[in-house]
Amino acid sequence: MSGSLGWAAAALLHWGRGAGGGLQGPGVRAVSSGGSGSSEHLDALVKKDRVVVFLKGTPEQPQCGFSNAVVQILRLHGVRDYAAYNVLDDPQLRQGIKDYSNWPTIPQVYLNGEFVGGCDILLQMHQNGDLVEELKKLGIHSALLDEKKDQDPK
Repeated sequence: MSGSLGWAAAALLHWGRGAGGGLQGPGVRAVSSGGSGSSEHLDALVKKDRVVVFLKGTPEQPQCGFSNAVVQILRLHGVRDYAAYNVLDDPQLRQGIKDYSNWPTIPQVYLNGEFVGGCDILLQMHQNGDLVEELKKLGIHSALLDEKKDQDPK
């Protein structure tokens, strides 16, 4: 990771560990993949929900720092309605999603059926404002816009 990305990821990870529960919002679903790593099955999974994340662990208990960072970024934006698939539960899913996306690492994020990238890409999109715009295209209002509005001097 580059210097600024590394610093931001470390800050998110530190902040995320200190935050009390609340990761399991009303729409966050840690779901089973159904046990198949086939391209057709994965295609159906990534298109089933507007936001889909393949991670190590669950949103409530990420099992790696990068998965935790993705969960925290989504949480910062107030994204509460997404499907999360734990690749540690299913070796076929773990390899299958890597083959499907042609991306070698986990976590992987999909928005509206399209592969976005992993932790580094999502973090970059968060930092440069692109994530707010992509969420808006999905009809998801970023909570960071409300926070910024509250901080503007009156």
